[in-house]
Amino acid sequence: MLQRMVDDFQRRAGIAVRLTTLVSAVAVSLFIAIGFLAAAAFIFVLQREGAVAACLAGGAVFLVVAVTAAGCYIAKKNQEKRRLELAAREAAQAAKDATHSAKSAASTILSDPATLAIGLQVVRMVGIRRLIPLLAIGGVAFGVFASQRNRSDAAPGE
Repeated sequence: MLQRMVDDFQRRAGIAVRLTTLVSAVAVSLFIAIGFLAAAAFIFVLQREGAVAACLAGGAVFLVVAVTAAGCYIAKKNQEKRRLELAAREAAQAAKDATHSAKSAASTILSDPATLAIGLQVVRMVGIRRLIPLLAIGGVAFGVFASQRNRSDAAPGE
């Protein structure tokens, strides 16, 4: 099982390295292409309108690109913020529902006299000194079980 996890990690790391290399090559090529296109446009406007107009046109084009990129960044940041707030609200509601159902189940169990009588008999048979470590182990096991159940509940919703 460990070997399978290591192989999977190596495979994913190799894919990530190859994709990163490809993206960086595309980015460098795009940067060079944009540089040549900007130079060609500058020379074209320089020959037709003059140096000042060419500089103003080049600056305006890059200003429009920068404002567009900033707008996209802000929109994406706000979208991510709304997504995180929605996820936090859903998690809070799920925790509230789980707490409410756990409280109602616990109150139902604790209000039953037969359950209380069985609990007292267990305490008498096992002894209070031996029961405390058993309850601690049971609590840890319950916590692990609950966390695994929450992970499996959250996985299909993504």
